[in-house]
Amino acid sequence: MAGTILEPGQIEAAACKPPFINLPPRDLFALRSARLTKLAEGHPFADYLRLLAAVCQAQQQVLDNPPALAPLDEHRTRESLKHNLPPLAADTLVRDDAWLTMLDAWLEAFVVPDNPAVAAAIEQLREADSGQRKAWAVALVSGQYDSLPPALVPFLGAALQLAWSHWLLQLDLSDMREREDQTHCPCCGAPPMAGIIRHRGQLNGLRYLVCSLCACEWHYVRVKCSLCRSTKKLDYLHFEGSPQGVKAEVCPECNGYLKQLYLDLAPDGESLSADLATLDLDMLLSEQGFQRQAPNLLLAPGGDA
Repeated sequence: MAGTILEPGQIEAAACKPPFINLPPRDLFALRSARLTKLAEGHPFADYLRLLAAVCQAQQQVLDNPPALAPLDEHRTRESLKHNLPPLAADTLVRDDAWLTMLDAWLEAFVVPDNPAVAAAIEQLREADSGQRKAWAVALVSGQYDSLPPALVPFLGAALQLAWSHWLLQLDLSDMREREDQTHCPCCGAPPMAGIIRHRGQLNGLRYLVCSLCACEWHYVRVKCSLCRSTKKLDYLHFEGSPQGVKAEVCPECNGYLKQLYLDLAPDGESLSADLATLDLDMLLSEQGFQRQAPNLLLAPGGDA
């Protein structure tokens, strides 16, 4: 069979080049649930973390046995990859009806705790029509938190994460091309939730940004602000002895920051749970005048669920 012949130097370069994208594991939400449950032990926000552990458990239940969804538009997916655009563009798909099936499936799977505020939020989601649900979702993925009830954020966010992760795991991304300075997810266009510093094998020492929506990870060089791309005077702030392995990469140029999970410090760490367990770091940075611009779809800015 005819093919391209690689010279020895090209073979070595191909073997050493790290992957641009890491897909999430199929038990992603189970891992998050287990990690949140562990981090809740002795934590001042223990009840909140346990609530979100249950949210993630329901996500995994639906991901393992997903409802039938309308198929993605193959032509749109193919053309998006051809033109280096996100094949699961959130700002487009969120206006379609397909993800609403995942929301209904998640609402069915989630065991509502004995908490009046949570029960009221779940009931509000159940009773809302498709137009209202999509309007809230459009606001959430575009960061317009003032346009939806804060109590709905973690539950609506859970359904959106579930739908996009499900779609991501169905895609053939072999034609996706790496692009430098990719500050938003190459698969869905959503902003990153955090960074993760790998510590094993070929990926040792590399940073990947973790998508806030579909959980895709993509390679992004270290010591470079993922918000404004500045490399000047970045600082790394953390609480001494923190068990979560999290440091905030703080940028004086844009006054923003992004949390980084260092797996050499927390080998069993997971980015979403680590983020939620270090809200005290966010509060400290806010007091110092820094702005959080990385969304966590299970967290309503300015308060708990």
